[in-house]
This record gives sequence, C-alpha cells and structure tokens, in this order.
Amino acid sequence: MKNDIDIKLYGGIFGFVVGDALGVPVEFISRNERKSDPVNSMRSYGSYKMPAGTWSDDSSLTLCLMDCINHGYSTEALAENFIKYYKYGFMTPYNKNFDIGITTEEAIERMIRGINPVECGSFSEEKSGNGSLMRILPLAYYTKDMSPLERIHFVEEVSSLTHAQKICKIACIFYNQVAIELLNDCGKEEAYKNAINFVNITCANEYSQDMKTLGRILNGEISDLKEDEIKSSGYVVDTLEAVMWCFMTTNCYKDSVLKAINLGEDTDTIAAITGGLSGIYYGYNTIPKEWLKTIAKKNTISRMIKEFQRAVDIHKSVV
Repeated sequence: MKNDIDIKLYGGIFGFVVGDALGVPVEFISRNERKSDPVNSMRSYGSYKMPAGTWSDDSSLTLCLMDCINHGYSTEALAENFIKYYKYGFMTPYNKNFDIGITTEEAIERMIRGINPVECGSFSEEKSGNGSLMRILPLAYYTKDMSPLERIHFVEEVSSLTHAQKICKIACIFYNQVAIELLNDCGKEEAYKNAINFVNITCANEYSQDMKTLGRILNGEISDLKEDEIKSSGYVVDTLEAVMWCFMTTNCYKDSVLKAINLGEDTDTIAAITGGLSGIYYGYNTIPKEWLKTIAKKNTISRMIKEFQRAVDIHKSVV
C-alpha cells in the first residue's frame, strides 16, 4: 500500500468481500447452531456447496457499482451491469449468479423490460430488505467530497434502483456517512456521532418517521445493547443495527466480522457490510492474509480497485 488512502480503499473493498466470503458457507444457519459451531476461519462448501473464498451477490453488486463508476456513472449503465450480472454472471466469482435477493431480482426483471431504472425499485414496506445497503459502500469514496445534498441524492438514486423504500434509503445514507467519517480519519465513536448529526440535520424533514424506526441507532447507544437484543435478519433495520453493533463493540477487523457471522442467519451480508467499515477503519493490512489468499478473482478485484481510485480522483477534480 502506498499511502493511507490506498489502505482505506483496499481495506474497505477487500474487507467487504472477505466478510462476504466468510459468511457464504453458513448463510441461513441459526444463531444457536453457530454457538455450537462458531466460525473462526474461512470455510468451504456449506450453504451453497462452494469453495472457500467464494463471494456472493453482496460483492457482485458492489463490484457492479464500482465498474459503473470506473466507466462513467449513470443509472442506465448501473442497470445494465445489474442485468449482465443477473443473466450472464457478470462480476461473479465463477461467472454464474448463484444467490440473489427476491426484491433485487424483481427490480432487475423490470429493468430488462425497459422500465426507467430509477422507477424499478420496490416501495413495499414488506420488502424493505438489505439489498441496497449491501452494495452502497463504493459511494462513500465517490461522494466523500460532494455537498451533503448531492451526496444524499446519489445514495437515494443508487438505492432506488432496487429498494426505493424510505427506510432503505435512509439506512444507506447513514451507513454511507459513517464510512465517509472513517475515511476522514475519525475514530469510531466520533464517526458514529457525526453520522447521527448528519442525518439529524439533513434528513429530519424527509425521513422523520423512518428516523424513529432507526431509533436504536440514532440514539447513539447501539453499543449498549446485548447480543440477544440484536437481530440478524435480512430486514434493513436489523442488518444496520447488527452491523453497527459488531463494528462498535470489537477492536479489530477479524473480531468484527466473526462476531457478525456468528450472529447467524444473514451471515454473508452482515459480515460484508461490517467488514467494509472495519476494513476502512483498521486498514487493509489487518485483514488476515490467510483469508485474503482464498478470495476468488482476487487479482481482478485488485485491478478494479486501482481503476476505481483513478475514477474517483478524476471525479474529485471536477466536483
């Protein structure tokens, strides 16, 4: 790594992908089962019968967003990447899509039918899953130097391609801001506090009811909750609470993602999103090398990150 920026960029993206890969073999398995057989290393096969180091739709759709930014962001280009992922295995570890959320799949089917990408996302509260939160991380790097309103616009737009519910969008806004604060060298507590303040100042009018739903996060006391008070489902609020709890109550990358995985259920997504924050905060060099070396298409991802850094730098020069 050349400098702190590289460490945070490679740390965030690979921290995310490694967390995803750690969680894939045990996705959908209960917390009780995890307690009797806790994950402490990279496993193979399991839920999807895949080799160790296999990452899922979480990383695939995140890489789709990175690729879109690398080649000039537009919602149409991002939708095209999602379609290529869905139909042809674009940005997958073995050139085949093996895991996709129902709400995301429905949105991509609408994209295929030619509907405007920003009108493809679900507004149904019953479908307020974590499918947009899990792919939003690249926007932290891309929007870091934008004005607050422009930053929020991008996050809302990218979420809306699959998840247009307000609760999903504000969850993405909050997570994006935590990541930005960490990129700006804030400590964990400061980043958490600053993200709360950002949401309170910029989102209170548009998202007042949804902010109440995020109350356990926005009261600044997520760390005080006990494990049995944390849910690890695919509901976006449960996911964001679990991510912030795992990140705030651990002291290294490894512990944060293992804590996320051993909550059970939506293991890959929660560990990936947690790993994104922890990778930024603790840095690329703290991700266990024995985990990194198993990652499918690791060199391809590294090349994408280099391209992404150039794309972000070019974007900054014209902001």
